[in-house]
Amino acid sequence: MEHNIAVGLDIGTTKIVAMIGRKNEYGKVEILGIGKSKSLGVHRGVVNNITQTIQSIQLAIQEAEAAAASKIEGVTVGIAGQHIRSLQHSDYITRPNSETVIGDDDIERLINQVHKLVMLPGEEIIHVLPQEYKIDGQAEIKEPIGMYGGRLEANFHVVVGQVSSIRNIGRCVKSAGLELEGITLEPLASANAVLSQEEKEAGVALIDIGGGTTDLAIFRDGIIRHTAVIPFGGNVITEDIKEGCSIIEKQAELLKIKFGSAWPGENKDNEIVSIPGLRGRDPKEITLKNLSKIIHARVVEIIEQVYVEIKNYGHEEQKKKLIAGIVLTGGGSQLKHLKQLVEYITGMDTRIGYPNEHLAGDSDDTITSPLFATAVGLVMDGLKRHERRKAEAILEEEIVVSEVEEEDHKKEEEPIVEPPKRQKKSFLDALTERVKDFLDNAE
Repeated sequence: MEHNIAVGLDIGTTKIVAMIGRKNEYGKVEILGIGKSKSLGVHRGVVNNITQTIQSIQLAIQEAEAAAASKIEGVTVGIAGQHIRSLQHSDYITRPNSETVIGDDDIERLINQVHKLVMLPGEEIIHVLPQEYKIDGQAEIKEPIGMYGGRLEANFHVVVGQVSSIRNIGRCVKSAGLELEGITLEPLASANAVLSQEEKEAGVALIDIGGGTTDLAIFRDGIIRHTAVIPFGGNVITEDIKEGCSIIEKQAELLKIKFGSAWPGENKDNEIVSIPGLRGRDPKEITLKNLSKIIHARVVEIIEQVYVEIKNYGHEEQKKKLIAGIVLTGGGSQLKHLKQLVEYITGMDTRIGYPNEHLAGDSDDTITSPLFATAVGLVMDGLKRHERRKAEAILEEEIVVSEVEEEDHKKEEEPIVEPPKRQKKSFLDALTERVKDFLDNAE
């Protein structure tokens, strides 16, 4: 596989998507191929049948390879599920010498300290995201590197998940014959794909309604402030239609997509859809008003749970702070009149998020569907990872060259020129390494 190409693998509850992309000359992401398969063996974002998940991954990968005429070796995979939780944490370090400037090492020491937090049994920290720093009591510092100070403090957004769930995803990817290049939290991937920098600065809540879960990511001042995963998605709506109308799941899903609406007032009483009966039984007649009442009840429940999370994060006044309001994405966001219902319940401005923010202008309409927001975000993350590795390789070469030059031109008075610093491993890279090591040792 070429180095400037990245593959995103979205292991969802309803579908598994493999997407191949690269950066074009304008810095936009060009999608070369996409593969989609029905997800078997995943429940509410968590793998519960490894064999079926591996088969589904292989199907999606084969389809993407055929579409792009390229071989896939490594993937960036998304992680979600009801086991994900996040917390806010403050920590500080005291620097031995306040006469020297703060560098990467100090930040790394502080982040590593957060890593030592004691989690519940079986949990592991997935992301440690610094928000604002404080130096000797001076608050609201975005970039502390290069400043003087003795006490370095920071607020962190810490995302936690179950070790076993993360390892199971790693096992599925490896068993499907792929290399695990990186792990990313799905709400963060979706946010990167559909939100603009202005929205992140102004304050925005991204709601990604998937098949098994609804993910929330809140940004303000360009910084991630809160993430949450609610264990309900489009599948429970289908389940309710199936129970409420006494029909099979396939018919319920079709009804939801074709005729479903989140706003019962939109349908007249005399609008009826007829569904063929099973094995010669009489067809069933369902009123669209009744259908939208069933959908409405469940959607209201999901939105209210998300809204509680938004309020919990910043209490009531948060509405004023999130100037850009709410962005809905994911397959569930395509439900008719959902935008209006969300605005009605929350009182916040709402738009549907399409992942075309960073895509090349001539991208296919199917790819720019909210359905593929997470997959596009994962491709972007993979490309960023490749760029970082390339930069690290160049830096290492420079360090070697500068060290050689230093040896050659050693003078009595040494100039104070620091060699370029090696870029630190991002936290997710470290987690990916740990999952890889575990899988290698398990064999």
